[in-house]
Amino acid sequence: MAIIEKAPAKINLGLDIIGKRPDGYHDLSMIMVSVDLNDYIMVSEIDGSEIVVESDNHKKPLNGKNDVFKAAKLIREACQIDSGVKIELKKSIPICAGLGGGSTDAAATIRALDKLWQLNLSKNEMIDVGFQIGSDVPYCLEAGCACISGKGEIVECLDYQLSAWVVLVKPEFGVSTRTVFPEIDCKTISRVDIASLREAVLAKDYEKMIAYMGNSLEDITIKRKPFIQKIKDRMMSCGADVALMTGSGPTVYALCRSEKKADRLVNSMRGFCKEVYKVRIL
Repeated sequence: MAIIEKAPAKINLGLDIIGKRPDGYHDLSMIMVSVDLNDYIMVSEIDGSEIVVESDNHKKPLNGKNDVFKAAKLIREACQIDSGVKIELKKSIPICAGLGGGSTDAAATIRALDKLWQLNLSKNEMIDVGFQIGSDVPYCLEAGCACISGKGEIVECLDYQLSAWVVLVKPEFGVSTRTVFPEIDCKTISRVDIASLREAVLAKDYEKMIAYMGNSLEDITIKRKPFIQKIKDRMMSCGADVALMTGSGPTVYALCRSEKKADRLVNSMRGFCKEVYKVRIL
């Protein structure tokens, strides 16, 4: 028997760094939504006790450094399972892009193995496993529109359907999240009013939502990679309603209410960057 799970990418409507905790983590406040750019995970049992990961993308290792492998290993240890498993990963989400590709793949693996091995894990049990892999994994387990706080483990699902097109632009370079967080200076970093953004999202007030959108990590990543600001500026000059870096970057996204405007933006940005995607919010 094989189980297939969809793993959607995410974008940050808002990302605020509240402060640094005594344990070294940062307290975060974020609002994220899923977009229709998906990886797919297929899991199936195999003879023996190995975890075998196969992928159509060879840019990431398929061993213990891979988030999918980590998820399978942690579930087997937590549930005392020694069955062999093959995990096939079909990638569409760019790597090191700020779109949560590794986290959503890990979350999909947790959901898939829960079904394959009939574990009936609770939401909290899945979150406990997911957080050991990365701070975005708890959100990715349910995805959709959510407000995230703490270290990433507190996920509040929000009732909101955003009717907008999303244009994603991924520059040729990547950014590793692990290298960005050590550079955060909580005294000087830009702040984002997540509480007001949350109110706008729940009120389904598009204009107000745009006014409160922001990403504290832009300060750091754009300083390293000024080309990100050029992407944002070009998007706005081409008619985007808003342009914002997602996660720790380098991907920038724009929101457009009409598909015609989104199509014009795609055509303009394709002459600027190779990787351009037009998607909807899920």
